[in-house]
Amino acid sequence: MDRRIAKTLTSLVVVMTSGAVLTGCGVAKVAVPVPTPNPAIAAACSEIVKAMPATVDGQERRSVADNSQLTAAWGNPAITLRCGVDSPSNLKPESSIMTINGVDWFPEQLTAGYRFTTVNSAIFIEVNVPDKYNPEANALTDITNVLASK
Repeated sequence: MDRRIAKTLTSLVVVMTSGAVLTGCGVAKVAVPVPTPNPAIAAACSEIVKAMPATVDGQERRSVADNSQLTAAWGNPAITLRCGVDSPSNLKPESSIMTINGVDWFPEQLTAGYRFTTVNSAIFIEVNVPDKYNPEANALTDITNVLASK
């Protein structure tokens, strides 16, 4: 085989392999169901989501699949946030509520983690935290610090 052809083929294989490796490194966007609040709440939620931190529980913020201004995600598995959700259907007057930095949360255990929803507020925000993370000590506190400053 001609040396130039062999060198070209080798270069082509290196470039193609590098591209495949780089493509494989990308983290997929997170699918987060988008809530459908009224326009006033949607506008407020957009500002809240923009103010969310770049990291939650040490996990980097990730892109969401729908690019919604009402959702956010961090880490893998993803900690997810949805702003403008409905009041939790399981919330009862006798339900246990936890308060972090002045923000009240209604906790619900899921199969593989917890869902926390803000209560005693005009805007309901839902945060899902997989079992991998410590929801109260880190994930929820990082998010609550932003909410408390609003």
